[in-house]
Amino acid sequence: MGAMSARTSSPETSPETAETPHRAGFACFVGRPNAGKSTLTNALVGQKVAITSNRPQTTRHTVRGIVHRPEAQLILVDTPGLHKPRTLLGERLNDVVRTTWAEVDVIGFCLPANEKLGPGDRFIIKELAAIRKTPKVAVVTKTDLVDSKTLAEQLIAIDRIGRELGMEWAEIVPVSAVGDQQVGLLADLLVPLLPQSPPLYPEGDLTDEPEQVMVAELIREAALEGVRDELPHSIAVVVEEMLPREDRPADKPLLDIHANVYIERPSQKGIIIGPKGKRLKEVGTKSRKHIEALLGTPVFLDLHVKVAKDWQRDPKQLRKLGF
Repeated sequence: MGAMSARTSSPETSPETAETPHRAGFACFVGRPNAGKSTLTNALVGQKVAITSNRPQTTRHTVRGIVHRPEAQLILVDTPGLHKPRTLLGERLNDVVRTTWAEVDVIGFCLPANEKLGPGDRFIIKELAAIRKTPKVAVVTKTDLVDSKTLAEQLIAIDRIGRELGMEWAEIVPVSAVGDQQVGLLADLLVPLLPQSPPLYPEGDLTDEPEQVMVAELIREAALEGVRDELPHSIAVVVEEMLPREDRPADKPLLDIHANVYIERPSQKGIIIGPKGKRLKEVGTKSRKHIEALLGTPVFLDLHVKVAKDWQRDPKQLRKLGF
């Protein structure tokens, strides 16, 4: 309890009876693309906040999920996966990652239990080791996919590679977000690494992302779902407007949402729309369910597919699409 000595106690409370100081701060999960970062964020917050998809590179925005506890507030910043960039967008994403690392109070490095450590992991650990002040926790994800022997070998390998690359792990924690195993324990271990601080966000908040950004992400996630490997990074979504429908009785509100789904080439239009518009309809139905759950109100969703030629390589278009 050495941290308490920094607190000045009021006349009524002697240091012995002073309650545990409240902590609040920012944590981010990093790791190769598809290492389970977003799923873990959602499990910790207890609601769907970050976009998850079983394809790499879906997180483009720094989504903060907020874990409220009586004695702490843990604000999770979800960064894109760090990778060797091949486009201007890729370079910008990497810059976002490094900036985020420098600003948070603790970094969780996600390593899937079912994948051997590779050059990508070494690349990230080296980068992390250079950030001296911030404590780093190794989070071994997807433990539900391996047996205990494989898990033990992975824990030893992570400890070893850390030492070899000059990395001091504050903790090494195995978790399964899907099986909800040790997720609470991970929060317990992250909290003491946060600075003493009053809460930074109001009690009920789960994220500080503007609602339009989260709605766009939910649509984008649904649009990515069926097009496995055809359009990995070619989809961007912009919510043009969200307006309550006029002339509705107070007990039957309806929110009109107009959104554009942007792709890079005319040939991709058919993939997103599908035969007789079937795919786009499915995207709308699926994302509408999640949007209604998020906003707590019935929604009318109007989706249009548009071509923004090679938007990933064009600085002007990247700005327009929010990157």
